[in-house]
Amino acid sequence: MLSPVTFGPLTLPNRIVIAPMCQYSAENGQATDWHTIHLGNLSQSGAGLLILEATAVEPRGRISHADLGLWDDATEAALDKVLQTVRRWSTMPIGIQLGHAGRKASVSRPWEGGKQIPADDDNGWTPVAPSPRPFHAGNPAPHELTEAEIAGIVEAFAESARRAERLGIQLIELHAAHGYLLHQFLSPLSNQRTDGYGGPLPNRMRLLIEVYDAVRAAVSPSIAVGVRISASDWVAGGWDITQTETVAMILESRGCNFLHVSSGGLDERQKIEIGPGYQVPFAAAIKAKGRMPVIAVGLITEPDQAESILRHNHADAIALARGILYDPRWPWHAAAALGDSVVPAPQYLRCEPREARGVFETR
Repeated sequence: MLSPVTFGPLTLPNRIVIAPMCQYSAENGQATDWHTIHLGNLSQSGAGLLILEATAVEPRGRISHADLGLWDDATEAALDKVLQTVRRWSTMPIGIQLGHAGRKASVSRPWEGGKQIPADDDNGWTPVAPSPRPFHAGNPAPHELTEAEIAGIVEAFAESARRAERLGIQLIELHAAHGYLLHQFLSPLSNQRTDGYGGPLPNRMRLLIEVYDAVRAAVSPSIAVGVRISASDWVAGGWDITQTETVAMILESRGCNFLHVSSGGLDERQKIEIGPGYQVPFAAAIKAKGRMPVIAVGLITEPDQAESILRHNHADAIALARGILYDPRWPWHAAAALGDSVVPAPQYLRCEPREARGVFETR
């Protein structure tokens, strides 16, 4: 777990990835002081990579009015200020997850209930989707995107990617999971279109491939580009691991640098069998099919568990989300448990525990 891993042009010092986690603390898409505190804390964790939260490529692509965005000069400048501060004190590689919420947009923040906000509210708007099918039964139907509007969203992803490169971001993850727009196009449960973006699998995956190609072309070869995907809707007749494997191999053939494998989030009827490492079999199945690096995520909480996933070749890296929010020094504790070492900021060297002498390394 604490050995290097390479995602295309980017080599990480270890295989612990901090997964994107929405903070719902932006103002008009602009990063705030909360992001400086939050990211600064995580950047001292000892992980190999920090991926910023889902970042909307246009205002209507936000999940809530308080989501982070990267669609204009103001959002770029605000994020630049945060990143400059974080980088002053940390050399941790930083990535960003670019996404579009689609029909799951225009909701209140989780601690305010998470319900859809009407389009005529100051904090609301009309969500968009592949088809006019709402996520929650009883909600207003989203606007069905026209082909011209789809082309505009593809360009929005590319433009946000250009901005990310200007900010010195080293890795871009495209969000095609958890029931958001790119996932909505993939799944036959949410995509009922009859044009070239709906119906058979090649049509349903078309938007994801177009977005990937546009982003890859928009940034230099020094930027790693990958995809986060839901491997299953956990609903009969929906998106599944077989379709995921097909998309994974197509992405690999196009030079995709990694696949971050999650699941669910698309349909209220999902029945997820939750348990330790419950999504790891999906990652393992995809890894067995190709050569593209795979990140496993989902209730990976213990160092021995994470180490076993990697040693059994079920994944190339492991991602932590809620677990590292709860314990921002998880990588330190993992190194101690595994008899390995990490490199902390020099300001923290004096806190090395007596019972874990040698866990801190200096460079």
